Amino acid sequence: MKRIGLLPRILIAIVLGIGAGFILPEWAGRIFATFNGIFSEFLSFIIPLLILGLVAPAIADLGKSAGRMLLVTVAIAYVMSVAVGLFTYGVSCFTFPSIVEAGAVSSGAARELTCYFSLEIPPVMTVMTALVLAFTLGLGAARLEQGGLRRGLDDLRKVIVMVITHVLIPLLPLYIFGIFMNIAYSCTAGTVIATFAGIIGVIIALQVVVLLLQFSIASLFSGLNPLKALWRMLPAYFTALGTQSSAATIPVTLRQTISLGVDPNVAGFTVPLCATIHMSGSIMKIVSCSIAILMLSGGDYSFGLYAGFIAMLAITIVAAPGVPGGAIMASLGLLSSMLGFSDADNALMIAIYIAIDSFGTACNITGDAAIAQIVDRLFRGRAVKALA
Repeated sequence: MKRIGLLPRILIAIVLGIGAGFILPEWAGRIFATFNGIFSEFLSFIIPLLILGLVAPAIADLGKSAGRMLLVTVAIAYVMSVAVGLFTYGVSCFTFPSIVEAGAVSSGAARELTCYFSLEIPPVMTVMTALVLAFTLGLGAARLEQGGLRRGLDDLRKVIVMVITHVLIPLLPLYIFGIFMNIAYSCTAGTVIATFAGIIGVIIALQVVVLLLQFSIASLFSGLNPLKALWRMLPAYFTALGTQSSAATIPVTLRQTISLGVDPNVAGFTVPLCATIHMSGSIMKIVSCSIAILMLSGGDYSFGLYAGFIAMLAITIVAAPGVPGGAIMASLGLLSSMLGFSDADNALMIAIYIAIDSFGTACNITGDAAIAQIVDRLFRGRAVKALA
């Protein structure tokens, strides 16, 4: 199975899980439900540590870069990510009611598989505590540079990456298998699959609109035709679509961004940086899919709730591109604490997110070129020499 990519494994797990939900006896289904219960407890335990281990070193890394250009680039990337999240919220609230049957899952779940036993693993801190601590330690490590704190945060990041790579990601297909088996057992599989087939279509169309808007804004600074600029970035887009990695696409993104007329020094600074901090495509997927799940379960998705969620999400997933499935893993704490997601909701989010992960990555890195054009126009002839 290691030779098969994560996405195929997730899809196989979904199909097998739905089939097993209809044919497995209840006693066998409860075995997988027990595993899911233990895995969910471990997820709840590791999420605050994941946020601390990824966000704190990322902030420390940013603190060592060029000052004013760094602040401007981070601010543009953050504002753009939040704006995309709010735009996605508006589009989702307008279009999803015709796709999603409100309360369909909660009303249809007449039965559910139960665990044989449960195991409680309390987290060492809350999600908000982890986020504030990550900012405090990250900023402190940035000032201390090569001190012991900085090395300690780097080691913590390595441990968290190993946990994600060698524990969470390999077990995710089995976890998702159990979730979809339970969904099929409760007779709501058809509703869930039909709903998210329509949601994915909306997300892909929304991605095109967002990229057009981002490059239209960039054209106000660069003077380039946004359609021509987007066309020139297609090699980077399709590379990201195939690799599902922002980091692996950096060389192509950098080459195509320079071909737009961006100064090579500015491009060499902004493209690698934005590959870490600019997450418009990822936020788009998380916001739209979470709204769909809340509509299905009859949950609250008011604007006030989502405005705060999006503002926090754009910060929390800042270090996610370096880790497989990092964005959705880092967001699980906020989904639970701010939106009230259950373990089953989180598992469904993971499955849908990974199924369309490459599209989010492609949107992220293509939008990086739009940010690079803006930064190039703001700093050309002034701060460029400092980066040479």
